[in-house]
Amino acid sequence: GFDAGSLPTIARDDATVKRKLDKAKRQPAADRGVVYLGRIPHGFYEDQIRAYFSQFGDVTRLRLSRSKKTGRSKHYGFIEFDSAAVAQIVAETMDNYLLVGHILRCKVVPKEEVHPSLWIGANRKWQKIPHDRIARVKHNKPRTEDAQRSAEDRLLKRQEAKKRKLAAAGINYSFDAVA
Repeated sequence: GFDAGSLPTIARDDATVKRKLDKAKRQPAADRGVVYLGRIPHGFYEDQIRAYFSQFGDVTRLRLSRSKKTGRSKHYGFIEFDSAAVAQIVAETMDNYLLVGHILRCKVVPKEEVHPSLWIGANRKWQKIPHDRIARVKHNKPRTEDAQRSAEDRLLKRQEAKKRKLAAAGINYSFDAVA
């Protein structure tokens, strides 16, 4: 990952942005603002995004989209700020910003377009799903009596089919020791 402290900060670079942020923070926050963040570089994950964007204002929720299968970043996410004015300033400042070789896309999402299920899984640390362990437990669990009986029936049916094919070919062979 990245060290968010080593990245350049906006307030240090641009005095006008700092003045706008100070003015927006002084005004009472009527509603929250949501920002879409696209083209996020590899290694810039939830912790780094939160640390970097908290320089603008309070980040209430953050969701980085990830692949369900691999858990890797899909390189876009959503950030909710305490104030819509701060979100607007972030979108204006960070759109087309060069961050670690990637030009970020940053847009304000209108309040009516924010779907409630957008924030499912937000503010959680990503944990990889142990598919190998799940498969191992499923494979090693003891069979029920019905499952055992059906497996035996399948085996006997296959053996009978093989016996018929061998008999039709003129070969006399016994499977009795197997079953």
